Amino acid sequence: MTCAGLGTSRRGWHYLPGKNMTRFAISFLLLATTISAADYGPDKGTLVIVGGNMQDPAIVKRFIDLAGGPDAPIVIIPTAGEADDQYDEYWSGLKLWRENGAQKLTVLHTRDRKVADSEAFVKPIREARGVFFGGGRQWRLADSYLNTLTHKELAALLNRGGVVGGSSAGASILTSFMVRGDTKSNDKMIGDHTVGLGFLKNAAVDQHLLRRNRQFDMLEVIDKHPELLGIGLDEDTAIVVRGDQFDVIGKSYVVVYSNKPVVGANGRFYFMGAGDRFDMKERKATRQGSEWRPLQGVRPGGIEN
Repeated sequence: MTCAGLGTSRRGWHYLPGKNMTRFAISFLLLATTISAADYGPDKGTLVIVGGNMQDPAIVKRFIDLAGGPDAPIVIIPTAGEADDQYDEYWSGLKLWRENGAQKLTVLHTRDRKVADSEAFVKPIREARGVFFGGGRQWRLADSYLNTLTHKELAALLNRGGVVGGSSAGASILTSFMVRGDTKSNDKMIGDHTVGLGFLKNAAVDQHLLRRNRQFDMLEVIDKHPELLGIGLDEDTAIVVRGDQFDVIGKSYVVVYSNKPVVGANGRFYFMGAGDRFDMKERKATRQGSEWRPLQGVRPGGIEN
C-alpha cells in the first residue's frame, strides 16, 4: 500500500482486526440509502466522469473547483494502473493536477482488501473534498475497494457534498453496472466483473468511445439489461453528474443509449456535446442559450440535425 501526500510517503499500514462485517454491511447500506434519493446520480455531492485521455484543463479545473479550489485536499487513486507499489508523491500522474492549480494532493493505493478496509488507510478520504480514480483496468479497482471501508468513506464524501471522479477505468468503476470488467480482455463488455461502486445507479459507462470505435458496443449491454441507461464517453470529454442530471464538458461527444424513449431521438443512440444537459430520469436533453431548450432529433447513429 502507498499513502503519499506531497512531500510525505507512508508505507506499511496493517489491517485492524476485530471488525464486525455484518454491522459494517448494514451501516454501508444505511449510508447508501441517505444518498440515493435520486434515481441515478448522488443526491448530494457531484460525480465527474471522464472518457479517458484527460488533457482538457477545463475538466481538471472543474473538478478542483467542485472540491473547493486549489487549497482543497484531493486524493488520487491510481490502483487501476499496471504498477503495484510505485505510486508516491513523485508519480507522473500528478503533473496535470499540479499544472492546473491543485496544491494538496495525496496518492492513495493498495491492492490488499484488508488494507482498504482499515481505519488508517481511509483517513485521507475522510479529510478530502475530492477523490479521483485514474485509468487502467477497472477490475483492479473492484477487487481492491468494492464493499470495503474505502467504499463506505467514498459514499460519505459524496454525502457531505464532495466530488468523486474518474477517467477511463476510473469512469466505469463509478457505476452500478461495470462494463469491460473482464480480467482476460477489456474487449468483453459483460465480463467476470460487472459490479461497480454504484455512485451512478441504474447505469453503465463506457469510455474512449469514438477514438476506439466503440460506439456500437453498449447496445449489447442495454439489450441484455434493458433497465440500464448506457452512457458512452469519448476521450477528453466528461459528464458532471448531480442528482438525475448531467452536463457535458470537454472536447468531444457523449452518447446516450436507452431502451426507454429519449425525447427527440429517432435512433438507438443519442449524441451530445459540450454545453448540453441530460435529464436521466426524464430521458430529455437540453442546451443552454438564454434559457435551457430541448435539443432536436438526431439521425440514427448521427449528430444533431
